[in-house]
Parts: sequence; C-alpha cells; structure tokens
Amino acid sequence: MSVNPPTPFPISERLSEQVSFDRHELSTILTLYGRMVAMGEWRDYGIASLRDLAVFSVFRRTAEHPLYRIEKRPKLRARQGMYAVVGMDGQILRRGHDLAAVLKVLEKRLIRPID
Repeated sequence: MSVNPPTPFPISERLSEQVSFDRHELSTILTLYGRMVAMGEWRDYGIASLRDLAVFSVFRRTAEHPLYRIEKRPKLRARQGMYAVVGMDGQILRRGHDLAAVLKVLEKRLIRPID
C-alpha cells in the first residue's frame, strides 16, 4: 500500500473572475448608508458582484429603480479611478481613486436649507 500526498483543492477561478467590495470599502459605504437611513432619505440597498464590476445600489423604496449606484471597476484603476457614483439617470456624478472622496458627492447633494 502506497501513501499518496493529499490532493489540494483547486483554487476556484470564480474568485478571480468576480469583483467585490472588501471589508474596508463596505464599512465606508455602510457608514454613509446608516446616516442616510437615519435621516429618512434611503430605505433599502442591494449589492451585486459581477465579473467586471461590483455595485452597491441605494433605493428610496424597495420596488423602485436605484437612486444611486456606487460602482467599483478595477480595470479603470490606472485611468479615471475605480470608484464611481452613478445617478438614477445613468449620469456619472463623481469618479475617483479614493472611495471616501467619491462618496462626498452624495453628502453634498443631500444637504438642504431649512425653511
């Protein structure tokens, strides 16, 4: 009887194919999300991890189109920056290399004067 070394599990190719937010990025996004929920502006969110991008969508109500999409596209890292905030109409509101700086556009849009 011969003893064979254990066969290692194959590293899944799916892990390298999918783009997702890491823990630090999600923490930054969920901090902003929590503040906006407390203000009554946002009520629901959805996360999608796709082959080319990861998307965090923000909804006012569950059955609507997203108000904003926070996207991560690693292929744009060297050019315009891999983070972007996209409005409901598909317009890119801000793009950059730093997630916290990109998310500031959402905070500025929600500051309103009090009558």
